Formats: sequence, C-alpha cells, structure tokens
Amino acid sequence: MNSSRLRAGLPRRAWLLAACCAALASPAHAQVPDYPSRPIRLIVPNPPGGVTDLLGRIVSERLAALYGQPVVVDNRAGASGHLGAQQVAKSAADGYTLLLGTIGIHAAHASYRKLGYDPAAELTPVTILAQSPNVVLVPDASPLRSFADLLARAKADPASLNYATAGPGSSVHMVTALFETISGARVNYVPYKGSGPAMVDLIGGQVQVMFENLPSAIPHIRSGRVRALAVTGDRRDPRLPAVPTIAESGLPDYAAVSWFTVAAPGGTPPPVIDKLARDLKQVMAGPDVVAQLDKLGATLVLGSPEQARRFFATETAKWNRVIEATRLQLD
Repeated sequence: MNSSRLRAGLPRRAWLLAACCAALASPAHAQVPDYPSRPIRLIVPNPPGGVTDLLGRIVSERLAALYGQPVVVDNRAGASGHLGAQQVAKSAADGYTLLLGTIGIHAAHASYRKLGYDPAAELTPVTILAQSPNVVLVPDASPLRSFADLLARAKADPASLNYATAGPGSSVHMVTALFETISGARVNYVPYKGSGPAMVDLIGGQVQVMFENLPSAIPHIRSGRVRALAVTGDRRDPRLPAVPTIAESGLPDYAAVSWFTVAAPGGTPPPVIDKLARDLKQVMAGPDVVAQLDKLGATLVLGSPEQARRFFATETAKWNRVIEATRLQLD
C-alpha cells in the first residue's frame, strides 16, 4: 500500500496525530530531558596556558552561560594527552564528562604500544571545534633564513639540527614526523613536557628547529625572538601573510593542520551528542568568539558528529601511514 492510499484511509486528525508522533520520535527531534541538570566537567589533556587550554576555557565559559550550570575545566596532562583522554573514556556515558581532544589522541594513537584504552571505540566525537596551522620556527640568530635553507641542511647535515617537540606523539611531533616522511631527511627529536619549555630552549638556541601550533607561536614571532620559515597548511595564513607554505618552499606534497575536538565517552546517547553539537555551534559561532579565536591563530569548524567521525577516519589513516613510515613506537 502506498503512502497516499494509507493517508486516504485515515481520518485527517488521526493522520496528523500519527505524523506528529513519528516526527517527535525521530532521532533528529529527540529531546534530552533535563540535560544538563548538574555541572559538566571538561577535561583538557594539556597543561594550563596552551592553545588547547585556551580553547577549553572559551567552550567552558560559553556553555556555562547557555546552560546555567558550571562547566569546569580540569587540566589532566600526561602521555601526550592520553592520560586525560583515558579518564574521559572510562567515565559514565551521560554527557557530564567531556574531552577537548587533538590529533595525538584521536588520530595518532597507533604510535603507542600500550594505551589502556581504545580511543576509536571508547570516545564519541561531538564536533571538530577548530583548526590551526603549525609554523616552522628557528631562533632569531639562526643562519637558516628560509625553509629551503632548512631543507638543504636537513638533507646534507641532519646531525646538526635538533627538533623540539611538545612531547612524543603530540600534534607537533606528528607534523614534524610528516616532514621527515616527505623530505626523507633524518630528524633528531628532542621531546619536552609541553610547548612552553620547548620554546624556551628554542629561543635560547639549545635546539635549532621547532614545528609549533600557530596560536602559541605568534607572540614569540611578533616579539622577534624566533623567526617563522613556513606554515604547514595548504595556504598562507592571513595572520602571517609574508610567510610561505611548506608546499611553496620545496615540499609540494606537504600539508597538515592541528585540530581540536570535543568528544564524550563511547556509548553516550545520540540525543545528548546531538544536543551538545547544536549548542556548541550556537555559542561558538558568534563574531566575538570568532574574533577571539582569530587572535589565537585558530579557525572555527563546528561540523556535525557524523562529519567528525568521517574526518577522524581520514586523519587516522593519514597519520597511521606517517607512524609506519617513521617507525614511531611509544610506550
């Protein structure tokens, strides 16, 4: 029986009632009663002060204003973000514990032999919150004046260059590993516990090169203490218009950005995930937030949960190839 015949066989009021009930029962219109009715904890798996922490505090402030409930930032740094991420994965799947995640957690976890949890299975994406290019930095006194200079030195005398990273398996470690993969140069990694100590040693000349998130790098570039040789994205960044991309500067196949997500424990009800995604889009898309993030060097994305899942799959495949090529294995 087709739909027109079915509709013709029902009284108009009954048909309208049935249609309304079906619409209200559909996932797109599913309601989340009384959520949130108590404080939400947002775990930021990095120390205070970095771009991930700053993004987390913007999210916290905006959601708290919308919900009338505290959204408490809880910094849980360690194991390149996996310490905090695991805590979220093992939390109740009720929407009251969330994660501000990164590449290292969602797409580069294959670099760890033992994690104690499975990010792909035990974390549910809510949205891709924002993205940011990285920038290749050298101390102001460095003789390397361009990315082409760096590339030539990296191939001719790799032992003369030490590359600072914010920790093994971190997003900046991964974009450095992508440089190693595409260029064929051998990279000497010097891991630090966060970008702050790494930047101090870069400025002091103890290390020669650092791939860093643009938001964290901009103040040091503007102060003149470090120089930007290239950005890692597929286009120049409007905040540093004179700085070329890596693709322009000798590695045409290179493109990478850091990205930041909001995720929940696996098994969180879809209506809660969908509500969070809608509410984040509402509170984060205002011009004041866009301007605030622009100053940080980040750009809003705010896709749907399904878009985030597809993006995770694509990025995981990309970074798994880098992990395999560089034989990156961490404990």
